[in-house]
Amino acid sequence: MRRGGPSVLGIVLAGGEGKRLMPLTADRAKPAVTFGGTYRLVDFVLSNLVNGDILRICVLTQYKSHSLDRHITTTWRMSSLLGNYVTPVPAQQRLGPRWYLGSADALLQSLNLVHDEAPEYVVVFGADHVYRMDPRQMLAQHIESGAGVTVAGIRVPRAESSQFGVITPGSDGLTVESFLEKPADPPGLADDPETVFASMGNYIFTTKALIESLQRDAEDENSVHDMGGSILPQLTDRGEAHLYDFSANHVPGETNRDRGYWRDVGTLDAYYDAHMDLIAERPAFNLYNRQWPVYTHSYQLSPARFNAGGMASESIISAGCLIRGQVTRSILSPGVRVDPGAVVQGSVLHDNVHIGRGAVVRGAVLDKNVEVPPGATIGVNPERDAELYTVSKGGVIALGKGQVVP
Repeated sequence: MRRGGPSVLGIVLAGGEGKRLMPLTADRAKPAVTFGGTYRLVDFVLSNLVNGDILRICVLTQYKSHSLDRHITTTWRMSSLLGNYVTPVPAQQRLGPRWYLGSADALLQSLNLVHDEAPEYVVVFGADHVYRMDPRQMLAQHIESGAGVTVAGIRVPRAESSQFGVITPGSDGLTVESFLEKPADPPGLADDPETVFASMGNYIFTTKALIESLQRDAEDENSVHDMGGSILPQLTDRGEAHLYDFSANHVPGETNRDRGYWRDVGTLDAYYDAHMDLIAERPAFNLYNRQWPVYTHSYQLSPARFNAGGMASESIISAGCLIRGQVTRSILSPGVRVDPGAVVQGSVLHDNVHIGRGAVVRGAVLDKNVEVPPGATIGVNPERDAELYTVSKGGVIALGKGQVVP
């Protein structure tokens, strides 16, 4: 963001291993996991930044990053004439023969990016959430406040506190009084004791504050070198941390239904539930907002085709699909084939999945290239499913990339 405005560098933290999303992350980094038929999780944060005129972006990668690197380099091509870019940056071991020890260490080892660009502000966002946000509004508050760091927060039930970093605002509603990483029993908010502010994993730093806090953290032998576990508590103790209330953020084209939508899709159940949010008649998250689009790779495929009495209802069907069976309440990625007599219900099918004649698939997530043989069933016999496949706490059945179905 230049052109008369402040100079800003965007950094996306995309090195997470994503163990809780196994088997979808067995062969790829979590931000590269397909979502909503045609998107990757990383597309949501990148779209928010680009739509918000933050056009110089580094994506820090680490685990199994080939799929993610390929997606970014083939999809996210910016205007080099204007000096804009989105570039993946692998772990480089600049500070010795070690990988990233945590998200703060990832930034520390990548400070050359900050020094090279010399921005006034650094926007540090996570890569694995589904939401729309205009970062310019958060940046404006950060600049006006003079804070060292501003962290985006969203209200969640206090019972869910152990899943998030929890922010306690001061009496002014802006200054962060305390920051607790995944506490079991934090205090509720003054105006709603059963609610807390959860960190969204989105931060804006004044460059000087970022560099100094990372250097202090590197010298602390007891630190876990994590943004939420180390950097935010440090800056909170110094009185330099402010809260940005996500509910105050508005994007063009939003609806009353999807305003303020944000989902951490770090588990199979959350990933599945977020997909179900897409397919209602009035979706909780609207993929069709043309005023704030989510960008992704455009496949060169023919339109979806329905033959032999094939039908789909309450579903998202991507290009290149051939439907000759029955599909309900499901999301199909490009190239999926559903043969005659097959039934797909409440499922998420990734690229090139093939459901054979007469097969039944219910409540499942099938990664790319899975072949379901004719007459096979998934989601019909719970005991058999538990023996053969990954089954989440909520009962979602997941098959990994190319997994063989008996």
